Amino acid sequence: MRPTLPHPLLSRLSEFLAAQTGLHFPKERWDDLERGVAAAAREFGMPGIEACVPWLLSAPLTHSQIGILASHLTVGETYFFRDRKSFEALEQYVLPPLIHSRRDSERRLRIWSAGCCTGEEPYSIAMLIDRLIPDHREWNVTILATDINPSFLRKAAQGAYGEWSFRDTPDWIRERYFTKRGGGRFEIHPHIRKMVTFSYLNLADDVYPSLSNNTNAMDVIFCRNVLMYFTAERAEKFVDKLRQATLNGGWLIVSPAETSNKLFSGFSPVVFTGAIFYRKVTGDALPAGNDCPPLPAVAAPAEAIPPIAPVTPLELRGKPPLFSLPDAPRPEAACPALGAMVQERDETNALCATARLRANQGRLVEAVEWCEKAIASDKLNPQSHYLLAAIRQELGQSGAAEQSLKRALYIDPDFMLAYFALGNLRLSQGRNREGERHFRRALVLLQKHPQDEPLPESDGLTAGRLVEIITSILSSLPQPAAASV
Repeated sequence: MRPTLPHPLLSRLSEFLAAQTGLHFPKERWDDLERGVAAAAREFGMPGIEACVPWLLSAPLTHSQIGILASHLTVGETYFFRDRKSFEALEQYVLPPLIHSRRDSERRLRIWSAGCCTGEEPYSIAMLIDRLIPDHREWNVTILATDINPSFLRKAAQGAYGEWSFRDTPDWIRERYFTKRGGGRFEIHPHIRKMVTFSYLNLADDVYPSLSNNTNAMDVIFCRNVLMYFTAERAEKFVDKLRQATLNGGWLIVSPAETSNKLFSGFSPVVFTGAIFYRKVTGDALPAGNDCPPLPAVAAPAEAIPPIAPVTPLELRGKPPLFSLPDAPRPEAACPALGAMVQERDETNALCATARLRANQGRLVEAVEWCEKAIASDKLNPQSHYLLAAIRQELGQSGAAEQSLKRALYIDPDFMLAYFALGNLRLSQGRNREGERHFRRALVLLQKHPQDEPLPESDGLTAGRLVEIITSILSSLPQPAAASV
């Protein structure tokens, strides 16, 4: 493609996009940048790239504009069980010890697909969980899938795919988990689709880890083919945030092309056959024994799917879990300033701060106890009830979470985040009309606040960003069919 824009303008555009979206286009990729923005210009209704670029540079990008640009500037190409060696390592060595250690206790598992594209990756994870935990409906399994592109998320939520999404995928997977529809499309079974929660997240701009968007206390984070779009400086900050979002002993999985000892220095690399994962270990180092034998293939004929009992692999039976870790540190040890904060701030806020810290460590039962202490200290503090609702929801206790949110709204009828949380809760229950009502109530309340005003209990989320998130959710909801005449 012959460049049509002067280099100084392309340089400004590249810097602007890096700041607004995290997408990095060095000089050697300016042709790709021009090509993508030219395609986006048509969608923006602009006559051409010459008019489009000054218009884009004139003001901060909106949520909708970021989504359109991302759809033309990133590669939305993926398929089920992409990079099979990574899924083999996950199936054979990472998840079984974790499942075994929790089967007789909390029965809780949290996985995040960051940069989920059109959904093939998180659905692959859900299918794997379905095999490894046959009774997963009795567990509290969270599979969070986020992306910057709303059109990708809408397609992912529909769960219908063509032949190209199944390349290099064993036939038995399609036969077991999909229903053939017209036009060469295959629709994923509802029980797998319900295992995944799709949500908009701008990894370059939004706040995480956070209880407010469910990006905290993850056991496993998939973040593949995302870092290649970031500058080195932004990638470093991003990886640090992912580390904060990962539980002690948790795993970060990146693409083979993105492995880097320097970038992931806060993790411990674990080498499997054909894959390298990164493990968060604070305190004691990993025990010896990281060398793993070649992994068996995940493929199997539909009529002879090997049973996978929810226990540790053979070589680990009779031994403690391979990656057993000491209990997470007490909040006071993890955050020395907490003791001083307890003295300096009022009792309720200090108790809530302790509850948040416990929740981010994955110690949810203890977090609930601290929230209840905060409520006992001040029954009329809506933030305490809201925090308790977020933790209850993470525990899979949707009924208790709903009651806490209603209490928060009884105390403060203008508590926007409580309406937002109730809307999400209703969507997860399939009650879309009620969810929409709560979202629209939140939008009405948000109109009273400046766009750049941070919202209480949101970890820095601004009123403007919440408006964009709610608007995106509402636009993705299925519309009622028109009445026939």
